[in-house]
Amino acid sequence: MEQTPSQGGAALRPGKSPHARLTDQGLEMAIGRMLQFGVLLAALVVFAGGLLYLAHDHARNGASRPDYTHFHGIDADLRTPAGIVSRAAHGDAEGLIQFGLLLLIATPIVRVIVAAGGFFLERDRLYVAISLLVLVILLWSLWHAR
Repeated sequence: MEQTPSQGGAALRPGKSPHARLTDQGLEMAIGRMLQFGVLLAALVVFAGGLLYLAHDHARNGASRPDYTHFHGIDADLRTPAGIVSRAAHGDAEGLIQFGLLLLIATPIVRVIVAAGGFFLERDRLYVAISLLVLVILLWSLWHAR
């Protein structure tokens, strides 16, 4: 006899084989953990970059207060992923902050990839196709955003 989720069994979508190794609940847990890890990693990188930025700014300006009354923008090389990764790899504070934001943007993209892989392992072709369609839309919108 098959258990329902309320009886402690794993949830199965209609039409899905009960012999699949990966359950829907297991896939949801894996995706949830991946999202937590991605957001936490992004927050830590942005925090480290912020601390480094404040330390450098304090060293540059001494005890005087920084002037944030005028918007100065960012350097041109911080407007591309390659430039951001390069600056972050060299320990640049602004590069680390931007890299953390890239990680935050990449987290839901990785979530869709993990979901597509999980659905593939479950042999659920419909959800694999839907996940890949969502992935294409996400990537297309990122590449064509202006």
